[in-house]
Amino acid sequence: MKSTIQDKNKLVNSVFSEVHQKYDLMNDIMSFGIHRVWKEKFIDWMNPQPYSELVDVASGTGDIAKLFSEKSQNTAKITCVEPNLQMLNLGKSKLKNFENIKWVNSHAEKMPFEDNSFDYYSISFGIRNVTNINLTLKEALRILKPGGRFLCLEFSKVDNELLNFFYKQYSRTIPYIGKLIVGSEKPYRYLTESIEKFYDQDQLAALISENGFSNVEYRNVSSGLSAIHSGWKI
Repeated sequence: MKSTIQDKNKLVNSVFSEVHQKYDLMNDIMSFGIHRVWKEKFIDWMNPQPYSELVDVASGTGDIAKLFSEKSQNTAKITCVEPNLQMLNLGKSKLKNFENIKWVNSHAEKMPFEDNSFDYYSISFGIRNVTNINLTLKEALRILKPGGRFLCLEFSKVDNELLNFFYKQYSRTIPYIGKLIVGSEKPYRYLTESIEKFYDQDQLAALISENGFSNVEYRNVSSGLSAIHSGWKI
């Protein structure tokens, strides 16, 4: 089991090291820019409050942190957690003008924060990459304050047959697009396979509930291409 976890950590780390320089560009190309709309919807449902504290896990280049900060008139205190150092440095450079945002290099399963530290916990397109989703959810519950909110944006299962057919056909082309833009198809083969293997909306909601969150619900975006899950620490 331990070697399996180490193997996934190495795989995910190598994937993001390989793509980090063109990560944002590939996100725009692969989703035709729609990921930006999904993130706006994510933030809208999160409803950031002034002077609140957010931990954004698997931050990538900091899209969610930036949107959250702007929605709170840059009064929120935001901690970005990113396990890949190259991605972290890219995000830190991209958001260097935001004095209210700090960066921490850590995995989601065990983070260097005290209990009851944050009002919000967000993870965007990162939860399917963790090595242990149950430990990740338990850690999220631990570091949230009572009354704090967990929100997750992740690729999910399409609820429209015709759209699902075209989406599956398109998914097969993504590794080749990755090879053209990034120079390697391997990271994007991992991406498509990890999406295919990941939980559906109801399964993920059940896991979030089983790990201690209350009032768990989800909303589909783009007919389930992605879904936003929400839960509360009571």
